[in-house]
Amino acid sequence: MLRILFILVAALLFFTPAFAGGSVESISVEAISIEAMDHLNATDTFVGYLAVFIFAIAYLIVVGEEKLQLRKSKPVLIAAGLIWVLVGVVSTDPVATNAAFSRNFLDFSELMLFLLVAMTYISAMEERRVFESLRAWMVQKGFSYKSLFWITGVLAFLISPIADNLTTALLMCAVVLKVAEGQKRFIAMCCINIVVAANAGGAFSPFGDITTLMVWQAGKVQFFEFFDLFLPSIVNFVVPALIMTLFIPKGKPSSVTESVEMKRGAKRIMGFFLLTIITAVCGHQFLGLPPVFGMMVGLGYLQFFGYFLRMSLPSSLAKKRTIAEQKADQEKLRYLGSVVPFDIFKKVARAEWDTLLFFYGVVMCVGGLGYLGYLQLVSVMLFDGVGATWAAFGIGVISAVVDNIPVMFAVLEMNPVISHGHWLLVTLAAGVGGSLLSVGSAAGVALMGAARGHYTFMSHLRWTPVILLGYIASILVHLWLGGILGVFDVYG
Repeated sequence: MLRILFILVAALLFFTPAFAGGSVESISVEAISIEAMDHLNATDTFVGYLAVFIFAIAYLIVVGEEKLQLRKSKPVLIAAGLIWVLVGVVSTDPVATNAAFSRNFLDFSELMLFLLVAMTYISAMEERRVFESLRAWMVQKGFSYKSLFWITGVLAFLISPIADNLTTALLMCAVVLKVAEGQKRFIAMCCINIVVAANAGGAFSPFGDITTLMVWQAGKVQFFEFFDLFLPSIVNFVVPALIMTLFIPKGKPSSVTESVEMKRGAKRIMGFFLLTIITAVCGHQFLGLPPVFGMMVGLGYLQFFGYFLRMSLPSSLAKKRTIAEQKADQEKLRYLGSVVPFDIFKKVARAEWDTLLFFYGVVMCVGGLGYLGYLQLVSVMLFDGVGATWAAFGIGVISAVVDNIPVMFAVLEMNPVISHGHWLLVTLAAGVGGSLLSVGSAAGVALMGAARGHYTFMSHLRWTPVILLGYIASILVHLWLGGILGVFDVYG
């Protein structure tokens, strides 16, 4: 009974076969396989049912994270451990079980180290006041409400491919809260626009979201091929933004005077981050090395530069102190007296460890369920039943309810035999589908906390139909580019 319930729930979430009766696909998906390892046929056993139940309970606890005040990593870590214990109990081949666990753990390790380096660079730029300086520049310009709406949206779209959608959304939200204080409705609309823009911008870059990173790491889409999603991503952002603009109030908020000076080395750290990205891309494209190789080399860049900052700090402070004394700038002198040496390991410690551990738990939970045989069932039902295009559309919708990380990892574990264009479509759908609800993406969840009382689940839900139009339009543009213009091969 539990097995039937599991399949029915998956079918409802990813659309039923009857709904796909008018499928626009010109080919059928030929075969569905789970790569690199056999799976246990344990979906009809008590152990299999229990594993599904454990994962469902863990994820319900994750959904209630804010209300329970319980970090989301804790339930999935326990669930992952219990599921693999059950796998060990039902398996008759310890060697194969060990290989299955090791394969999933290796997938996680590569992604974790990649994310850890990226988070370290972002933390370093925050400490050097890069983002605070950008925010200060924007708040003192005196933009109108409509200009502020579009500027924060466009910047969220352009920055998220590099700095990830979560960091970008928080930065833009801080600008809106500072400038439009007291304008509750306007702040809510700006936050919705920022979430949509940040998720759309992150969809066409491996660095913009964990889901795109997973697809790149798995070799399903190459680095430069992600830019085929640039136009659909623009459409996803612009369509709802244009409609929402009609409801933005006229006038402009009162100007705010604020000045922030970036710390020494800020621009060079940005340069090293760019060099790190180049190293990762070139290593993957030309040497066939995994992207994590380039990121770890990039961590070395930052460590050496951190060493330079520490060693040159006394002479730099002496020069600045002399200038401040000549100008009798007491505020500057107080600031210089509080300067501490740059420490790379403090930046590592400030990484989002809860997110990384949550990612481990999800990867191992889904991997365990896949080894028990559940992913094969869902894979056949989706890609062989409703077809790749409708399956991709449904994956985006379910990403709005369930975090897109387990959804995308499950698809990668299913490893359906679909075209390159359909892999791009799955990537696009999972990346932007989370914008449909405030809880569908890390950016949305973060802004509900940052703009508490202004941006809520219900305020976002009121605009979901408009966001859905952008979601559908982006998918249609992708299919149009591939099927009619032949920009890439969707159906071959």
